[in-house]
Formats: sequence, structure tokens, C-alpha cells
Amino acid sequence: MKISMPRALLALFCLLASLAHAAPNSILHRPYDLDTGHGMLRGSLLLPRSAVPPPVVLLVAGSGPTDRDGNNPFGGNNRYLLRLAEALAERGIASVRYDKRGVARSLAAAPREEDLSVGVYVDDVVAWSERLARDPRFSRLILVGHSEGALIASLAAPRTPAEELIAIAGSGQPIDRVLREQLRGRLPPAQLRQADSVLASLKAGETRGDIPPALANLLRPSVQPYLISLFREDPARAFGRLRIPTLIVQGRNDIQVGVADAEALQRAKPDSQLVLIDGMNHILRIAPSTGLQQLSAYNDPNLPLARQLVEAVSRFILRGAEAEKGR
Repeated sequence: MKISMPRALLALFCLLASLAHAAPNSILHRPYDLDTGHGMLRGSLLLPRSAVPPPVVLLVAGSGPTDRDGNNPFGGNNRYLLRLAEALAERGIASVRYDKRGVARSLAAAPREEDLSVGVYVDDVVAWSERLARDPRFSRLILVGHSEGALIASLAAPRTPAEELIAIAGSGQPIDRVLREQLRGRLPPAQLRQADSVLASLKAGETRGDIPPALANLLRPSVQPYLISLFREDPARAFGRLRIPTLIVQGRNDIQVGVADAEALQRAKPDSQLVLIDGMNHILRIAPSTGLQQLSAYNDPNLPLARQLVEAVSRFILRGAEAEKGR
């Protein structure tokens, strides 16, 4: 006698089977906030479902008012950090990215720009790292810093339980030199002399009130305390002090940070892995080195990330995880 399964039960069985099949590839998206005791920092967690706790990456954004997704009102809407987090999650790597103190939904943590400093941002990375290390859903912690975030991560790493650090498009020279290089050729001679004068004052620890209108966004008085703290740091020296495995990733078509910077970081820490990616620009997309396509990439969140970037970062993290298992 043939026994037929009731339709409702059959439908339920099929649903459960499909969910079970989909579970290994599913990704949880959750808010992930941090109460620092002097301000709430808002973040986002991407957690791939896994039978064992996955490694977790703390993504540290670049300079200025860059939010957790990588968007910046002065630098474009391109979501490079969100896209990187998504790509890593697809490969079984969890991540937390966050709005920096004083930015986006973390604005209330530092409503006055004058109160920001490199030390404050470093302390925040340490606090995030300690929280992630206590979370039983994760195995290993990896710091990933982009641009100025590479410096912040490098300064914070010795105070954290991070087991690896990845610097993407990180400067290898003091940031006042980087700014001078970026301004050279983009400003007329008179304005360039004014900018050099202001930068020299900030390097010496002195604020300036006589900012030309053309430089007001970059060198406004409210951001000068932060720049003074930033100009005191040497990215290569900070990177060279690290005692954990490190990866340096740099695009050859980056118009903000160059291959020479990546090579300077590697000279400072010769055991670092160095990956140079043909065609990749500062926001991790493949774009020409000059022209409208380079600039338009900064405002196109739908452009895919450079494939070699995702492969290099995920391979470095997962190899570290495998090495940990073998110990």
C-alpha cells in the first residue's frame, strides 16, 4: 500500500530542506555598536553562518568624514568598505565596520571636530578590538586599515589582541608630505606657497587662522588640531614596529597613495607580504590612472572591487586561520 505525504507536511519538508541547503552560504547583517564610556560608536556586523567561529576583520576607514561603508561627502559615494565586507563574508570571513567618532551615526560621540585626534581614533580601535576578542562568535581578529586607517590600525595593533594586520593603500611617509605632493600641480604657485606655509606651521604644532578660501575645506581651523596630531606620526615607523604577520596591498593606478609608499612600508617591515595590483585605484576599483573614468569611479558604488584585492586579502586571512588550526 502506497502512503502519500500530506501536502502541508511535504511543503514544510521542502522548505526545511532548502533552508538547510542555504544555511552555509547565508550571511547575517546586524547592528554592532560600541559604548566607549565617552560616546557611542555605531557599527555593522556581517557574519557568515559557519559550523565553527570564523575569523573577524575590523575595518578601519580612511581620512576625513568617511563612514562605515566608505562614503565621504568630499571623497565620493562608492561604498568600498561595504563591498569589501560583503566580499569577505562570501568567503567565510566576518567583519565589523563602523562610523568613526564624529562621523555619520557616531556624530554625537564627538560633535566638535576640534576634539578629534589620532590618539582618540587609536583608542577607539583598541576598544573595538577588545570587544571583538571577547565575542565567542569569532575566532581570530585581523585589523584591516585603508589609507589613513592603515596608520591608525598600525598604531593601535600593539595594544590589541589582533593576530594579523592588512594595510591597503596606506601611506609610507608622514602625511604632511603626502598632502604637499597631492597639492603640488593642483594649486597655482601663490596658493601652493600659502598651503606650504600653513602645513609647516601645523607640523611645528601651531594652528593658523589665515587660511585662504581655496584651502578652507582642507585646512579649516576646526580640523587643525587633528592634523597637528596626524603630522607627528610616521606611518613607516609605526608599521615597522609591528610584531604580527602583515600584508600590504597597493594599486598601481592610485592617484592618492603610490607604489613607493607600499615599498616604504615593506622596507620598514621586510617580512611583510606585498601585493601590487595593476589598474587598481585608491577606492579599490579598476580604473585608468587619469581622466574622467578615474574620477567617476569615486562616485560609482556599483563598480566591482578589484578581484585580485579580494583574493589577496581573503587568502592571507584564511591561510592564517589554517596555520592557527595546525598549531
